[in-house]
Amino acid sequence: MRASVAALWRYPVKSMLGERLPAAEVTERGLAGDRRLALLDRETGKIASAKNPRLWRALPTCTATLTEGGVRITAPNGTEVLGPGALSEIVGRAVTLTDVPPSDATLDRSRPEEVLRAGVDAQVDAEVVRFGSASPPGTFFDYAPIHLITTSTLARIAALSPRGTVEVCRYRPNLVVDTGDDEGFVEHDWAGGELRIGDRLTLRVLASTPRCAVPTLAHGDLPRDPDALRIPARHNRVHALPGREPEPCAGVYAQVVRGGWVREGDAVRV
Repeated sequence: MRASVAALWRYPVKSMLGERLPAAEVTERGLAGDRRLALLDRETGKIASAKNPRLWRALPTCTATLTEGGVRITAPNGTEVLGPGALSEIVGRAVTLTDVPPSDATLDRSRPEEVLRAGVDAQVDAEVVRFGSASPPGTFFDYAPIHLITTSTLARIAALSPRGTVEVCRYRPNLVVDTGDDEGFVEHDWAGGELRIGDRLTLRVLASTPRCAVPTLAHGDLPRDPDALRIPARHNRVHALPGREPEPCAGVYAQVVRGGWVREGDAVRV
């Protein structure tokens, strides 16, 4: 299979939109600057995540970019967000921006198909997720430090969607891999194998990525799109992680075996 890196993305603040990069250094902690910060709910002590859309669906409407002085957060109307008070006003809860996960940090993951049925405002069952069982300590990754998705998967979802398209930002990948003429959810078959990217970077693919309700939410000025989850739920329901039932999946999680730089256009070898 001939494949290459089509795009690189990092997300400096968890659950917010991020920034596309021409190149990035990758270490065991993922792309430099990725998930560097998160919002902490002052009331519950949990990390804010749009996986619980009833409380945190405003997060993907904001954009975070790294600057020399730290991070710049932009509100949906394009204005810069200054201070925790402005952030709290946007999300509707008292929050603090933090770069250190609390001890035994957790977040709530609403059951995605219940969100599809009941809507983003509904109180639905949620599971408590502990951070990064496949990530280095002190990071804000849900599971592993790298998430990638292929152009084949995106094309398949788009072809099955009533809109005939889907936006890559809804799935929040670090790497978009161009798989040429391959069709379907091809990266699912990479689980258990390794990817060599460019001259040095080596990733171990751990598992398919179970999708939560996040892809369905408004992202920036993009409206909600329930089919961004509904399509994988109907057409790519697989056993992703140990001890779980088959789940709608798109993309894969990976760990870093050997760090290095990655650039758009780099060859990807499976």
